[in-house]
Amino acid sequence: MYDLLPVALDELDLIVHTVASEALHEAAARVLARRMLAGELAPWELTFRIHQLHGHELPLTKRLAELDAEYAILEDDDRAVAQVNAKVMNEARRLAGRPHTSTEPTDTELIPISSGPQA
Repeated sequence: MYDLLPVALDELDLIVHTVASEALHEAAARVLARRMLAGELAPWELTFRIHQLHGHELPLTKRLAELDAEYAILEDDDRAVAQVNAKVMNEARRLAGRPHTSTEPTDTELIPISSGPQA
């Protein structure tokens, strides 16, 4: 039965990543970025979550972790916050625009990640 899972997921046009793979972490970061762009998260929430989940280790999200550190040192300066928010928005757009493909093998433990709305 489990040998049919990759085939079934492929038929549903779902992308599959191995557990704890860099591709899975990147996919999760893209989901968070899209949620922020849709207004479901504030810019500071995106950087906070990315920083908590990945620290500075994931190359794709390193800039967002750095921006989270910038939020931490800001004082009550609305202009400075707006500038950091703009930088976060740019990074989120960059992340959201990346392709959704994986080059990792799919023969280990699998987690399906939806590639988008199904028809």
